Amino acid sequence: MSRRLCFALDLVNDAARIAEYETFHAPGGVWPQIVDDIRAQGIEGMEIWRTGDRMVMIATVADDYPRARDIPAQCDEWEGLMWTYQQALPHAAPGQKWMPMNRIFDLAEQKDVTD
Repeated sequence: MSRRLCFALDLVNDAARIAEYETFHAPGGVWPQIVDDIRAQGIEGMEIWRTGDRMVMIATVADDYPRARDIPAQCDEWEGLMWTYQQALPHAAPGQKWMPMNRIFDLAEQKDVTD
């Protein structure tokens, strides 16, 4: 059984920097060690969506997420590089990047009302 988690983060509001950031996240753009580490954590699927400078990440995670693992040295380098494109949400704690989001609506939970 898996579950979905959603997170939000902003990018630096600069079209050229956003285009560079998207290039890093295009197919084959994320460093292989980073992809391996994402999977090692128990993340089974991940998508990042963007509008303007706001991003939403949707992750499908295993029941035992987050898993203990040896974190590759490249992760610190990748995170440092990504921080040059990212900015924390206004209500984030110092140094906090992706902010967890709370689900407030699920169509499947709505009662089907017929007249």
